[in-house]
Amino acid sequence: MQVEKLNTYIVATPEPHIGGMYWIFLSIETKCGILGIGEVYSASFHPEVVVKGVSDVFERYLKGHDPHHVERFYRECYSSGFTQRPDLTMMGVLSGLEMACWDIIGKEANKPIYELIGGKVHEKLRSYTYLYPKDNNGELNYEDPELGAQSAIELMQQGFTAIKFDPAGPYSSYSGHQISLSRLKHSESYCQRIREAVGDQCDILIGTHGQFTPASAVRLAKRLERFDPLWFEEPVPPGQSSAMAQVAKKTKIPVATGERLTTKYEFFDVLKNNAASIIQMNLGRVGGILEAKKIASIAEVYYAQIAPHLYNGPIGAAASIQLSTATPNFLIMESIMTWGGFHAEVLTESINWNNGNIIPSAKPGLGIELNFEVVESNSPYKGKKLHLSMDQKPYYVDDESSN
Repeated sequence: MQVEKLNTYIVATPEPHIGGMYWIFLSIETKCGILGIGEVYSASFHPEVVVKGVSDVFERYLKGHDPHHVERFYRECYSSGFTQRPDLTMMGVLSGLEMACWDIIGKEANKPIYELIGGKVHEKLRSYTYLYPKDNNGELNYEDPELGAQSAIELMQQGFTAIKFDPAGPYSSYSGHQISLSRLKHSESYCQRIREAVGDQCDILIGTHGQFTPASAVRLAKRLERFDPLWFEEPVPPGQSSAMAQVAKKTKIPVATGERLTTKYEFFDVLKNNAASIIQMNLGRVGGILEAKKIASIAEVYYAQIAPHLYNGPIGAAASIQLSTATPNFLIMESIMTWGGFHAEVLTESINWNNGNIIPSAKPGLGIELNFEVVESNSPYKGKKLHLSMDQKPYYVDDESSN
């Protein structure tokens, strides 16, 4: 079996752009006609640049090769250009192509991928979603605790047993910063209102997007501990796990991290330094399905759990579902609400979500198929923004509207 063809798609998402401004999808096809799909989660460059990288990697390391040879493909990409280090963009490109290889492998074997990487452990996968509170004009409003509480109640009534929110923004290219007293008070009040709204029927998950210095993160954590969050996510910027370990040591809230990390090497650094006990790899960035399985196994040694991160399209979600289904130390995974809307429209059949849980598909490969008519009608993305962006000015206390 040999991989022969590549197609890429930069899919523009509709407003309010839940899951990012765009998704980078790809398909590869073997000479015998088996099609595999993948998704790249790489936000460092404009998607047109990333797609050129996908084409280069495909031509150099995958075209003409057997898609079963995943280890060979990983090592040649990882070492590309004499690097042998966790290059985020290369690993994003590799991830999309690698999950497409696994899609082909599963289809050729007529098995879901989870049956080929250890077998089914979980019949259902607990999921959480961000709050998406809207005001009377239908605009997203993340500042009003009452709107947040209303959104939390609605999600709980749908069946969610865990919800996530970030009360501590904004986040800047110049973070980590020291949180202001007014933002500390706002974060505490917001969490209190959410806890009052959901009681003990829902876990609350605190996302902070790496805004803080270690000292500032500890100050915030101390205020939030009484609400018993399931986790305190990415309290400091990525790249210095010993700094995150300072936070983990000084709070009772479990620390979670990983959406901006890639490869087993970066996650091992986090785990060996006791920086986090919940690992949030994104399957479209981390190095692919097999690399994610290795990371999950390393985490298992440390008695840490995985909670795959997902703020992109449904192909990356499908890959996370395959991994999670076969992983003993799975905790929970991110949903984009209940997988309706555009996440469903781009598929021939939507991801199966029921009463707070994702139900793994028994279909071969990734278990999903793209609706190429919808994909192509929303391609290419013509905007200039990246998938996600940060404020381009430093954080100033006196800029906060609450002051």
